[in-house]
Amino acid sequence: MWYIAVAGRSEGPYGREDIIRMLENGELGKNNLVFSRGMINWSPIGSVPEFQEDVESEPWTPPVPVTSISSGRASHEIDFEIHGEEMQFVEIELDPQESVVAEAGSMMFMENGIEMNTIFGDGSAEGESKGLMGKLFDAGKRVLTGESLFMTVFTNMGSGKQHVSFSSPYPGKIIPVDLKEVDGKLVCQKDSFLCAAKGVSVGIDFRKKIGVGLFGGEGFIMQKLEGDGLAFIHSGGTVTRRELAPGETLKVDTGCLVALTKDVNYDITFVKGIKSVVFGGEGLFFVTLTGPGSVWLQSLPFSRLAARILAGASGARKEEGSVLGGLGNMIDGK
Repeated sequence: MWYIAVAGRSEGPYGREDIIRMLENGELGKNNLVFSRGMINWSPIGSVPEFQEDVESEPWTPPVPVTSISSGRASHEIDFEIHGEEMQFVEIELDPQESVVAEAGSMMFMENGIEMNTIFGDGSAEGESKGLMGKLFDAGKRVLTGESLFMTVFTNMGSGKQHVSFSSPYPGKIIPVDLKEVDGKLVCQKDSFLCAAKGVSVGIDFRKKIGVGLFGGEGFIMQKLEGDGLAFIHSGGTVTRRELAPGETLKVDTGCLVALTKDVNYDITFVKGIKSVVFGGEGLFFVTLTGPGSVWLQSLPFSRLAARILAGASGARKEEGSVLGGLGNMIDGK
């Protein structure tokens, strides 16, 4: 008995004669996907030995993924569910032949029908069209953002829905972003990317202003996610999304910025007042964000969490972020 894939759904069962009749009537073509017991994966009719004599003799070309036909997206259209409160993980549901791309080492668990493959680049259509040197160059750019040279693609090679999950590296929230709803581009901090539907391009965004590069907390390089699929980023503590009107400005601690849409202007402002600089404990600079657009902010940057843990272990004073804290440590001998 045979099953055929129609608009992302499985229809059948059909007998071999039914499939041949639909081929003769033009209801099916050689690129339609079929599946039967004993097969490892869904395959185009033109590549199945039982039907090769019944299809046209012209060369076979790989079909467009079934999910893309129904969704109108270049990226794979995936379903998801986020579990947990403080230590979250995202569970991705994949239809047959759907894929998700993730950072190496972020996978939590996957079901038996999922196949894992390590690649250079991000698995997007643009990346796949590049040669070896192009992929090596892209992988090198990823190193500048603090990420691994490699990414991992998880593909559902089974006949039904399968699940794969990815977890946050530290306490916080996982943020799902549909890139199609933010005009196809999202700029985020260097280590925030978790996973995305295959087809999403993961690159770098170069901050050209010298002040932003030297004092912005994230340096000259930030991550850039482009495409029309779902992407998942993670943040520390609680996350909030702010919508900025044209010309509206928001001053943010340099470590609390998680992501921003492409139209938001990003700059650095010096903290005014000598007392604020010396005793404020907030650092010398703020990030200045000017609309229009959306920004995502986190309440607990990982760097702040790590600093508090180290301070607690060493017995540092609460004012460790200012000159006052250093003076106090000298007085009490710490």
